[in-house]
Amino acid sequence: MKPLFIAFALAASASAAELTAIPFKTIDGKETSLAAYKGKVVLVVNTASKCGLTPQYEALESIYDKYSSKGLVVLGFPCNDFGNQEPGTAEEIGTFCKTKFDVSFPLMDKVHVKGPEQHPLYAALTGEKGAFPGDVKWNFGKFLIGKDGKPLARFEPPQKPDSPEVTAAIEKALE
Repeated sequence: MKPLFIAFALAASASAAELTAIPFKTIDGKETSLAAYKGKVVLVVNTASKCGLTPQYEALESIYDKYSSKGLVVLGFPCNDFGNQEPGTAEEIGTFCKTKFDVSFPLMDKVHVKGPEQHPLYAALTGEKGAFPGDVKWNFGKFLIGKDGKPLARFEPPQKPDSPEVTAAIEKALE
């Protein structure tokens, strides 16, 4: 069985500076961007509370706990693009993540990861000229962004965040 991830990217059409300048909002409505995490390795994940993959929150929290002191940030982007599996409000999503999985990594405002209302960050990552062309296929797609703001790797939804492939990529990026 081949690994469920796409290897390190060779190049991205959007420069790291352009990617890190794309604004998005935190779950409590504050504007931010990847520039706020300059010098950190960032794992961008589209999440959902009512999905068969929702237990990945536990593994995401585990790798955040293990690697945050070394410079990893996990950013959860709630998404309702797949089967209406994230219908909640920002408050409901935040409460669910905290009470069910004790999530401490930053959660962002709900976004669209595909389609006509696709968030610009996801367009830069998955668009025709993006680092990893091709729509996000389901909840819990993962993108690893390097300390310099360049996209490094894409991991498909079934790939667990604490799998050897993902942790090896994180460790390499943290070097």
